[in-house]
Amino acid sequence: MAKQGKKYRDVAARVEPDRLYTLEEAFALVKETSYVKFDPTVEVHLRLGIDPRHADQNIRTTVALPHGTGKMVRVLVFCQNDAVQGALDAGANFAGNDELIARIDKENFFDFDVAIATPDMMGKVGRIGRKLGPRGLMPNPKSGTIVPAEDLPKTIREVRGGRVEFRNDKTGILHVAIGKLSFTPEQLHENFVALMDAVKGAKPSGAKGTFVRTVTLTSTMGPGVPVNPLLAQSAALN
Repeated sequence: MAKQGKKYRDVAARVEPDRLYTLEEAFALVKETSYVKFDPTVEVHLRLGIDPRHADQNIRTTVALPHGTGKMVRVLVFCQNDAVQGALDAGANFAGNDELIARIDKENFFDFDVAIATPDMMGKVGRIGRKLGPRGLMPNPKSGTIVPAEDLPKTIREVRGGRVEFRNDKTGILHVAIGKLSFTPEQLHENFVALMDAVKGAKPSGAKGTFVRTVTLTSTMGPGVPVNPLLAQSAALN
């Protein structure tokens, strides 16, 4: 494992071992322990009481963050006919059908963050699933990225405005960005509450015991700050 640098060690020392912080304390400490010169992303890491080996216990859903993530989201839409211009007018960066599919397939074009498709395009999009899938770019009904042409404008606006897809990794942990460090504590708190509400709403019926086991806040390259999971969940109820 790579040795941590002096700057990291200095700020990490401010996080008390074995202490579970309140949300307010954690957000303040995340800001205090950031030492990078850019505006880092604030992330939430949740260890869940699920067994990811069972398909029915895996989580994949979306959340609309009230204040977005602070990141410019590049949207590509697979559609045809009049829907192409409608998607572009709604804010899509790229929209089209065969020519976009060929560009991705032959030129390895991946200058986008989210791909949306209308149902009638999925037969063609499936041909490049081997390239989109591993990058998390394959349109999927669970993530709300396969929608009728008439719903494209609304979906594009939601995606650009702060709708985030999340899924657990193979160890049962969620890693979700909830904003930038430059956000106000209130903005980060409201985004966090929206995420927790979405996580609790996505709890699989097969999950047993404690569902949210650990909650950790961190910023890009910063140390993790453990949050009291009971307080984190009760915040989602307010």
